[in-house]
Amino acid sequence: MNTAHFLVKSDLKFVDKSTYTWQTPSNIALVKYWGKSNPQIPKNASISFTLNNCHTITTIEFDKKEKGEAVEFDLFFEGKQKDTFKPKIAEFFARIQEYCPYIFEYKMIINSENSFPHSSGIASSASGLSAIARCLMSLENELNSELTEEYINKKASFLARLGSGSASRSIEGPLVVWGNHSEIEGSSDLFGVRFPYKVHTVFENYQDAILLVDKGEKQVSSTVGHNLMHNHPYAENRFTQANENLTKISKILQNGDVKAFVSLVESEALTLHAMMMTSNPYFILMKPNTLEIINRIWEYRNQNDSNICFTLDAGANVHVLYPECEKVAVNQFIENELSQYCQKNHYICDSVGFGAKKM
Repeated sequence: MNTAHFLVKSDLKFVDKSTYTWQTPSNIALVKYWGKSNPQIPKNASISFTLNNCHTITTIEFDKKEKGEAVEFDLFFEGKQKDTFKPKIAEFFARIQEYCPYIFEYKMIINSENSFPHSSGIASSASGLSAIARCLMSLENELNSELTEEYINKKASFLARLGSGSASRSIEGPLVVWGNHSEIEGSSDLFGVRFPYKVHTVFENYQDAILLVDKGEKQVSSTVGHNLMHNHPYAENRFTQANENLTKISKILQNGDVKAFVSLVESEALTLHAMMMTSNPYFILMKPNTLEIINRIWEYRNQNDSNICFTLDAGANVHVLYPECEKVAVNQFIENELSQYCQKNHYICDSVGFGAKKM
């Protein structure tokens, strides 16, 4: 399948007005992608848990207008006009215009809100841009009723990817692979696909507590970080390692080896941040409390023979992953010992989810 598959092929039956609302989740990568080529093609395949409680709700009002040369839209975030976000969304629309020519036919009013702090390493771009993509595909489906659900999901992921790579993994769930990989059937660099194999019951309804060490914006954006992989001395070895780890975690998810899961997921998290610390210029997104939490998790795991583990995204916050059977004990541990390392003791209890929902 190539990009031509996502061009609008048939005549569209335009409507005067339409409004759609979608809730799309964030996700947390287990095998990370860090490094890409244009246009938004990953240097290695990745896999993520789709989340449930961390999500964006976006409403887009489409109002028919005379077709122009520019895409017209207003953007509101949590009730306030947010012009600082407009350049990123305008760039997104410029990238997708070839595949969604109907965006020139409508004035759009976009209203978004998050259930979590944006730009703090909880994949806010992923949930935000996947929500816009899903609204656009609802309009396209109204203009062309012949589209199948499979096509809509693939194209929504394809479009979301052009705004934020990880957004391609926020359309479906509970596990999504993005990036072409020889051992993952149907995988593609162009869109995310649901993990195609039967997952062991131990990984069903897996828990993710997100410890908000730092709610502020990151000093270095993910976009800048990805670009620093172009001349990175360890880049090629890292891309090879990530693809090998995806092969390993595919087997782990099927056979239920939680100890192996813990080891691989933590290694991936630390390797991601090692790439940041060895780029040129180098940078550190972890905070002292990030390390405090990691050490406390290791202590707790050793003392309690627990299957708790951590992972990190591109930020200071810590995702604490654990099986549902340990939920009561681990939640108590988080409240009693780990929350003190969070900003204002703030953390979010989440679990694996199943993707976008129409509201």
